[in-house]
Amino acid sequence: MHFFIFLAFTALVGIISYLATRNTDETSSDGYFLGGRSLTGVVIAGSLLLTNLSTEQLVGLNGSAYKEGILVMAWETLAALTMVVTAVVLLPRYLKGGLTTVPQFLEKRYDTMTKTITSGLFLSGYMVVLLPIVLYSGSLALIGMFDIPQVLGVSEESALTITVWSIGIIGSLYAIFGGLKAVAVSDTVNAVGLLIGGTMVPIFGLMYIGDGSMIQGIEALVASNPEKLNVIGDSDSSIPFSTLFTGMMLVQLFYWGTNQAIIQRALAAKNLEEGQKGLIYAGFVKILGPIIVVLPGIIAFHIFGNELDVANGDQSYGLLVAKVLPKYLVGFFAAVLFGAILSSFNSALNSSVTLFGLDIYKEYIKKDATEKEVVKAGKSFGIVLALFSMLIAPSIANAPSGLFGYLQEVNGCYSIPILTIIIVGYMTKKVPASAAKIAMLSGVLLYCFSQFYLKGEVEAAGGTYPHYLHVMAILFSFNVLLMLVIGYFKPRSEAFELEYTKQVDITPWKLVKPMGILISVIVILIYIAFS
Repeated sequence: MHFFIFLAFTALVGIISYLATRNTDETSSDGYFLGGRSLTGVVIAGSLLLTNLSTEQLVGLNGSAYKEGILVMAWETLAALTMVVTAVVLLPRYLKGGLTTVPQFLEKRYDTMTKTITSGLFLSGYMVVLLPIVLYSGSLALIGMFDIPQVLGVSEESALTITVWSIGIIGSLYAIFGGLKAVAVSDTVNAVGLLIGGTMVPIFGLMYIGDGSMIQGIEALVASNPEKLNVIGDSDSSIPFSTLFTGMMLVQLFYWGTNQAIIQRALAAKNLEEGQKGLIYAGFVKILGPIIVVLPGIIAFHIFGNELDVANGDQSYGLLVAKVLPKYLVGFFAAVLFGAILSSFNSALNSSVTLFGLDIYKEYIKKDATEKEVVKAGKSFGIVLALFSMLIAPSIANAPSGLFGYLQEVNGCYSIPILTIIIVGYMTKKVPASAAKIAMLSGVLLYCFSQFYLKGEVEAAGGTYPHYLHVMAILFSFNVLLMLVIGYFKPRSEAFELEYTKQVDITPWKLVKPMGILISVIVILIYIAFS
């Protein structure tokens, strides 16, 4: 019965996506890569949330909350602030320039080589880190939920391979053959399901603690675990409070403001007003994110305590779902979880297809390619990339422990350098292309040297090394200063002016700033309340 409900809901999402996209012209770049620049605020918000939320957050962040408490909500709550910054500062500039990819701006602002290097960094991150990890972590979640080795009568290794390929093939059909609009529509439907299903877990969890009463459950949680409800992290925590004002905001701004897999949804807006609405709507929902990805971990700690089988925290979410969710809801929740897995996979794959087709194929392989040829080349690359990801994802099971944390740290190698050149590119007019290339090289090399050599040497000698979020802020500041110095001594011959392409109306939403201020106030009040 659980499996039947799972299949029925998954099929429903596919049918809705097909009906919504069958009239979109996907032989053109705008049609395929940006859904015909037709997305509205609600669709953009839903796609943003589902692209971000996957098994890594549901399992990983709740696991962190199990161990450390509510302080890990910074990854969710502070995202709302950077969504406001993106809506007010970055998106108007993106849409004014008629961009399809973030690297396209870098070509206009600096030069073609800067764009190519950035596209290569994005593609490398998606290919080596994001896509295989999403497939692997998603497969583990589904295997545990349905006990696939037992159902199919196969080994755990075979079950992992079967599940990885199933997710990969279905995700590829959405991303490669449906284009962005199919991805965005399916995301929106799944977003509703995930918000409902994800909210049910803490509700039933609190009722379980409170013997049928949510209020009593909350009172019991507060009374027995007050240390888990302190949002201020000390120097030994994974998120020391001081990092909220340094690298944390930079990582969030990179992710929500410049990461192609995320910002592409807003670039597909029918106009600036709808794009800003989408980001602000998503920002309000993001404030409530800890209810889904943090609170269950704290509830699990209350229920399971320090039992040996959940000592590492990551098992706590699955155990909680099995413990408190009514049996008839398991199939629905599994389908919603499957949608979240698919969303992360197909969104990154669709963005990879976009980057390759527009920034590499048309630039270096066939300059006179028609839009139809660009789309076809992008789809072919997407198929190869999906196959590559599906082939290597099962091998992650043999990797050393701590791989996920290690890979998150690796992302800093390219995230801060890219953010540096985008911010300086928009905020200055005279900094030259040479400064961007030097800053990117400097950012990558210095971060790698810091985290993968110097940190080990300092700790081996008994010293204390700065938190990696502080390191990011230090290197960001250094590279911004480096670019400004180069721009001072060797400025561009002509000041850069961003041309208005008039592809979409860039009249701002009249409520964007008031809503942005309201979001900021709510975030501050939440931190005051839990400090």
